[in-house]
Amino acid sequence: MALRVAVQMDPIETINIAGDSTFALMLSAQARGHSLFHYAAGDLSYRDGRLTAPARPVTVQRVAGDHHHSGAPMTLDLAEDVDVVLMRQDPPFDLAYITATHLLERIQHRTLMVNDPAAVRNAPEKLFVLDYAEFMPPTLITRRLDEARAFHAEHREVVVKPLYGNAGSAVFHVGAKDANLAALTELFGQVWREPFMVQAFLPDVAKGDKRIVLVDGKPAGGVNRLPKAGEIRSNLAVGGKGAATELTPRELEICAKIGPELARRGLVFVGIDVIAGYLTEINVTSPTGIVAIDAFNGTDTPALIWDAIEARFAALS
Repeated sequence: MALRVAVQMDPIETINIAGDSTFALMLSAQARGHSLFHYAAGDLSYRDGRLTAPARPVTVQRVAGDHHHSGAPMTLDLAEDVDVVLMRQDPPFDLAYITATHLLERIQHRTLMVNDPAAVRNAPEKLFVLDYAEFMPPTLITRRLDEARAFHAEHREVVVKPLYGNAGSAVFHVGAKDANLAALTELFGQVWREPFMVQAFLPDVAKGDKRIVLVDGKPAGGVNRLPKAGEIRSNLAVGGKGAATELTPRELEICAKIGPELARRGLVFVGIDVIAGYLTEINVTSPTGIVAIDAFNGTDTPALIWDAIEARFAALS
């Protein structure tokens, strides 16, 4: 079946095609005969029951510097003119992002949304994971310095990070004798209104932070992300290096536990992060990693994702 696919994403001109997961999904969709349109989340407009966006038809190719060709903009009625919306803009997971999920939710009975906007809104990465606390490292969510100090005293080394950050931004390692916890707590309170997360530091992060992708609740593969020298952050976006890996029994256990709930919620494309057997995040907003996974494993994760999308569209129809 040929689908009309609207991709809600950041400017296509600026993406790094070598590793961008959205670009890989677009290439795969195009190869299947699906037609593609591109628009930004800020372009959404709602009026008299219609949700529209000025979108451009687009074709893509894996040619650096010439990776896309866009047609003239047209106003798309996202309930009438397209079959699938891919919500793929990067966080921050702020009120603009949340508003986009509310608007898209109004038409999801007519247009397939990937991922389900209500499920995305209700499953922020560092909060949804709390449903599976038995797999997590010791974790504190707070704005209070006394709570953070007590947690630090108990665990000696901790990591402090914002609840709604992404790509490893603003992640701090506080060592046993580090005197910066009070200053960090003050800084986080000034920059963000919401609480922050404190987790026991896992020294084995030096051996890698594994990104595992689940497609419709089933594990599709993983990549081990190794931090560069002098860093604890292993995100590829901040200089981490990918390495081939296989899923351990513990990681398969985690996937088996969370997978059915992901599928039930309509979270088709999800990336989880696991360090030394501990689950740290469940990424549902705009997961990445499929290009690296496929490069190491010889797999075709975009094809698995489109198989799942097409099956869900057929069921919706």
